[in-house]
Amino acid sequence: MLVGNNLQEIQRVKTHLHNSFSIKDLGTFLYFLGFEISRSPSSIVLNQRKYCLDLLSNSGLLACKPASSPMEPSYPLSESEGSLLLNQGEYRRLIWRLLYLTHTRSDISFAVHKLSQFISNPREPYMITALRVLRYLKGCLGLGLFFSSNNQIVIKAFSDSDWGTCIDSRRSITGYCVFMGNSLISWKSKKQSTMSKSSSEAEYRALASLVCELQWLQYLCHDLHTHISESFVVCCDNKSVICIAKNLTFHERTKHIEIDCHFVQTKLQEGLIHLISVSSFNQVIDMLIKPLHPRLFRENLSKLNMKDIHASTCGSIK
Repeated sequence: MLVGNNLQEIQRVKTHLHNSFSIKDLGTFLYFLGFEISRSPSSIVLNQRKYCLDLLSNSGLLACKPASSPMEPSYPLSESEGSLLLNQGEYRRLIWRLLYLTHTRSDISFAVHKLSQFISNPREPYMITALRVLRYLKGCLGLGLFFSSNNQIVIKAFSDSDWGTCIDSRRSITGYCVFMGNSLISWKSKKQSTMSKSSSEAEYRALASLVCELQWLQYLCHDLHTHISESFVVCCDNKSVICIAKNLTFHERTKHIEIDCHFVQTKLQEGLIHLISVSSFNQVIDMLIKPLHPRLFRENLSKLNMKDIHASTCGSIK
């Protein structure tokens, strides 16, 4: 696969490859390693619809009734809940395939991340939840990332955490997402490696993780000769976290997160990020840190600006 902004240079490389190896030019990029590209003069949509269909077919759920959300909020998962699966390999293979699907499907990232934590000793409730994820996918097979040709080269990001929600370890969940213009380009849902003593600490760790991602994106933009003059806007719904980030005086309550504090403050002073407060209502990543009821899940999903160009043929979620 060749990508570039100079058609003559791409043609020169193809000619060189053709003279050196036996290759076949398949033309415009449409399908590659399970990823489908749909192009129009105004946009590009990246999805894994065929991969979803194959996954459902291999699981025997191609004719199943769609679910309205990936996880049931009132059905928490625990390491000791339920009996062990007899066929544990089936569960592991399913989770591995779902993990590959999260490259374009942020809407199932939290559910798949949660299920992957139990891959060493899978139990029946985990398999039931994994099958619910498949049923959810049945209702939105073609949902994918939408990139408009009129997108502004402006980075905006959101960070959040769900404090101490892991039943087994009481660790918090880090969640963030990054937009270029209105297009989602990066996201993360992951359990934090240490236990946080307060919600502010948990959210600050999530913020530090997001700033690391933004620093990498800045390096990537530089390598691609894409200049972003403005600071990356970072939205956080915890005012105490913003105060800690902007306060250069450390005190007893922040000693245990001092490294994260120094890192975020340094990037704030360098102008990499511009930290602003956002209301919880306008926070767009609740679906990355906790299971939501169907109505809230659909509202949150709509804020991520993902598109399903096959919606008319796939049916709707009921």
